[in-house]
Amino acid sequence: MSQPTDVCAVKAFLDTDNTFDKLPSSTDNTAPESEKIKHTLIGSQRTVTVTIQVLHQLGYANINDWSPIIPSSNPGEVMSVLTRYI
Repeated sequence: MSQPTDVCAVKAFLDTDNTFDKLPSSTDNTAPESEKIKHTLIGSQRTVTVTIQVLHQLGYANINDWSPIIPSSNPGEVMSVLTRYI
C-alpha cells in the first residue's frame, strides 16, 4: 500500500541526512542518567497529525505517546507535545 503524498513529503523533509538512523527508538528503556526532551508540534490539525504518524512510522515515537491535540492560542492552529527520555 502506498503512503499519502503528504506523509512522503514530511519524511523526505525530516530525514534529508538520515538523522533518524541515529536516534534511539521509541522502545529504548529509560536509564537513570537519561535526559528529558519535549517535542512540541504546532500547526494545522492535518500537519500535526501527519507528522505524528510519520514519526511513528520512522520508529521514533508511538502515536499514543503524544499528548491529545489541543487548540493553540492562534486561530486554526493546534498543538501536541511528546516527552522523551534520551
